[in-house]
Amino acid sequence: MENTVVVIGGGPAGMFSASIAASRGKKVYLAEKNKYLGKKLLITGKGRCNVTNSASMEDFIANTRVNANFMYSAFYSFTNTDLTDFLEREGLEVKTERGGRIFPKSDKASDVRDVLASYAKKMGVECVFSFVKDVKKIQNGYEVAFQSGKKILCASVIIATGGVSYPGTGSTGDGYKFSEKLGHSIRNPEASLVPLVTDEKFVTELMGLSLKNISIKVMKNGREIYEDFGEMLFTHFGISGPVVLSASSHMKSNEEYTVSIDLKPALDFKTLDNRILRDFETEKNKDFINSLDALLPKKLIPVVVKLSEIDPRTKVNSITREQRHNLVNLIKSLNLKIKEKRPVSEAIITSGGVNVKEINPATMESKISPGLFFAGEVIDVDAYTGGFNLQIAFSTAYLAGMNA
Repeated sequence: MENTVVVIGGGPAGMFSASIAASRGKKVYLAEKNKYLGKKLLITGKGRCNVTNSASMEDFIANTRVNANFMYSAFYSFTNTDLTDFLEREGLEVKTERGGRIFPKSDKASDVRDVLASYAKKMGVECVFSFVKDVKKIQNGYEVAFQSGKKILCASVIIATGGVSYPGTGSTGDGYKFSEKLGHSIRNPEASLVPLVTDEKFVTELMGLSLKNISIKVMKNGREIYEDFGEMLFTHFGISGPVVLSASSHMKSNEEYTVSIDLKPALDFKTLDNRILRDFETEKNKDFINSLDALLPKKLIPVVVKLSEIDPRTKVNSITREQRHNLVNLIKSLNLKIKEKRPVSEAIITSGGVNVKEINPATMESKISPGLFFAGEVIDVDAYTGGFNLQIAFSTAYLAGMNA
């Protein structure tokens, strides 16, 4: 018992912490309620798995939106370079894409899962594919009880059960219940990195349109609370894509927000106005609806024309200076009223979780229940998109595995 560790949750944090603990000579059981490991990992990065980012560790801290300071020890104990070195040592080549995002060269999330599962097996981790019913503190350790009736006595438990996003993959908040029973407090879990539903119905006309090199601002009560630059996507219900997902992490449920999209952030008002003037001079005998092909994506033109309130059949040489300025303002600030976030079941990650004040950041051990450790999304730490959240999982898992 004194040399035994039970890890609950067979995702990336669970597999890695189990392997690290086993590499130290511990007898490690990895409990997973699905029939195979890494089910949620298979859908990350649209099935490609953005494992980490090439950014500096200071940038990792800057991109960690919630409880960033808690992550200093973890990030510096197991860095992005440590992770990519490990993956390549185990036979998985990686590549770096725009924004520093690091993916497997194969573009297959299953390859990342297979490397982690193979490494766990190589280290001697024993998998138990059964639902954990209860975790009980006993003298000198813990008793982990399974639905199958099996019980394991151990010196340490690592909770790596994830959050409540994508519950179909097994993330149903079990770790929160175990943690609370063992004395921990939980910050209310809610959706983060999740698409947004808009009031405006014209988004359905734009469904599937992806925009690159745009900027967005999130406004609350007329005050800017967040801005970003990059890519976004229109959907049948509203908006999604990298900048929108990151923006969602700054929004609380049941509060009102507006997202303002600058379709031409590289051009200030005057430069864009002059650009449109030149286009109009070239197209002076054309109808307004047919004059914007060089400026905007084809799918977006009818929507912008309608919102501009300029008759689509107006000849461009008849458009007034005031109308043109209104068009410039519209392109620089296409405003969408946010109705709500999509449900937490569609979120990439969960914001909230086990209170970091109750966890030792240098070891991931509970300050309340000795021998209890935490790794990954179950902890109240989350970051923007770009591989930062998976690095959080691996870095916290490393510390938990080293200290359990």
